[in-house]
Formats: sequence, C-alpha cells, structure tokens
Amino acid sequence: MFDLNSLLRDNIKRLTPYSSARDEFKGEASVYLDANENSFGSPLATNYHRYPDPLQWKVKYRLADIKGVPPQNIFLGNGSDEAIDILYRAFCRPGVDNVVLCPPTYGMYEVSANINDIEIRKASLTEDFQLDLQAIESAIDENTRLIFICSPNNPTANAIDKEAIEMILNNFEGIVVVDEAYINFSRHKSFIQELTEYPNLVVLQTLSKAWGLAALRMGMAFASEDIISIFNKIKPPYNINQASQELALEALGNVEQVNAWIKETVEEREKLTGELAKLSIVEKVYPSDANFLLVKTIDAKGIYSILTNQGIIVRDRSKVELCAGCLRITIGTPEENVTLLQALQNIAS
Repeated sequence: MFDLNSLLRDNIKRLTPYSSARDEFKGEASVYLDANENSFGSPLATNYHRYPDPLQWKVKYRLADIKGVPPQNIFLGNGSDEAIDILYRAFCRPGVDNVVLCPPTYGMYEVSANINDIEIRKASLTEDFQLDLQAIESAIDENTRLIFICSPNNPTANAIDKEAIEMILNNFEGIVVVDEAYINFSRHKSFIQELTEYPNLVVLQTLSKAWGLAALRMGMAFASEDIISIFNKIKPPYNINQASQELALEALGNVEQVNAWIKETVEEREKLTGELAKLSIVEKVYPSDANFLLVKTIDAKGIYSILTNQGIIVRDRSKVELCAGCLRITIGTPEENVTLLQALQNIAS
C-alpha cells in the first residue's frame, strides 16, 4: 500500500519552510513596508519592485479551468526540471535510494539523479519503444522511490501504453512520474484525470511546447494535495517571477490560438511523415504523438552535418540507445518544413 510519509526523507519531514513576507500577509494593502523592497518603484515602464505571489494563484486558477483539476493540485516550477529536482530532494536519500528510468528517454532525469547522488537503474524500452514491465520489476527493490515514464516519449515520439502505466501505478509502492510535455499533440488522454485514482501519481506538463512559452520557463506538476504541499515546502519562495506570471496568464487566455497551432502542427506532422518516407536516405519514420519525428537514416551524422552547414538545425540522436542512425526533427512551420525537405531531397539525389 502506498504510504507517502514513509517515502519522504526525514530532513524534509523536519523542514520548516522559509516564510516570506507575502506568505504572512494575504490580500491587498495601500502601504507595503514588510519586505524591504524599493518603495520608489522600478526603472522600467512596468513596476516590478514588489515580490510576486509565491504560489502563483492567479495562474493556477486559470490552469485549473483549462485542465479540469483544482488549483491545490497544481505546482508551478521554473521549467519541469525544477519539479524533477524537487522529487529527488523530497523522496530520495543520497547514496541510499534509487530510481528507475526507461531509456531512451528525457536526459534530465539522469542528470538530476546524478546531481542529487541517487542511484539510477535502467529498464530499457522494448524494440517498439514500449515499457518492459519485467525489466522494471527486476530493477525495483526496497529502496526504489521513483519511476519516470515519459509519454509521449522523447526522443522516440510515441505514447506509452496506458495499461502498462496503470499496471505500474497499481503495483509500485513508490511514486510514478508521468511526464506529458508533449501530450497536447497526442491522440491519447492525459493522466491528469487519474489523479484521484492514484495517490502515488505525479503528472508533469509544460508551457514550453504547445503553448509556445519556452523562454518563460514554466513547468507544471499535478498531484495530490499532500504531494503538492511537499513541493511548495521545498521550492524557493519566489520561484516564478512576476513578469512570467503575468505573461503566462495572458497566454492562457488564448486557448483558441493554441488549439489552432496544435491542429496545424499535427497536420504538418502527417505531411512531413509521408514526404520523408519517400526519400532514399530515410529508412524509417517512427509513428509520432508529439511535435517531432524520430527518423532513421542511412547516415545520421553526415546528414546532420550537411543540414547544419545550410543553417537547418535538427538533433542527432544516433548515439542514443535504440536510436542508431536516427535524427530527431521538430515539426516546423509549413515554410520551414518545405526548406527541410528540399535540403534532404538534394542530399538524396
């Protein structure tokens, strides 16, 4: 049975979080003399001399409307990477505990584990890029605290089988992290709707992909109120700055525009898939539920080099496990995709 308290590190249980001036006072006032800010303002057209809302409630309430979950079940981080790091710091004892990763997958899971001195146990995906449940089971022991599952997966672009993820959620006594950075481009439903069913579930999403806010660095974690309270206990007091909160709130009012971009991206993805498959230098275009394609070529390194010299930047993933010969290609605008195809056709001719 899942027991959150038994997973939590003792030092986090004892931790008294930093109490900021904005934590201690709620509401509006006419005179703020509590936070040692510059009372005269900012040398900018917009004043940024006041500390931001440490819990970003306006943004969370808007996200709650869009995602269909209570704002108390949402954590906002400086990119999803902050949420990943907090998971390690909250639940994994350095030099003692371990996590299970399923390569090929997002590289920051491993980097963050290494930074936090957490043992990594790898259960590689199968040849069709799905979870190997037997390998995952074999990797788990009494010190396994987290399992990371990226779906749709990066760099393979495919969604992970829902029943396999549910099997892990039902049988693993630690925390299962489902990273859905690319879920907006997928035909599959988000695991956010399963939060009430699984107390050990954490879902990661981002505003960097479909929402086009990569420069703002705003990631989201969705989980039980108990887990979200742990995130808020550990995070820096003002981890999301005021400008990012304001811009995110403005962007979240443009759902129709984002949905139109998603629709066009998926249409371009299907067109690009068909055109790439015709090229003699392409061996396979893998099915995609994301805003990119994994493309197996006859010479990934050589093609990458030629494209780079022409100012066309893709990602060489040929050294990644199970991705020999592969390039990862983001879906661009129609014009960018035509430019890419012309360059590849010239290479193939």
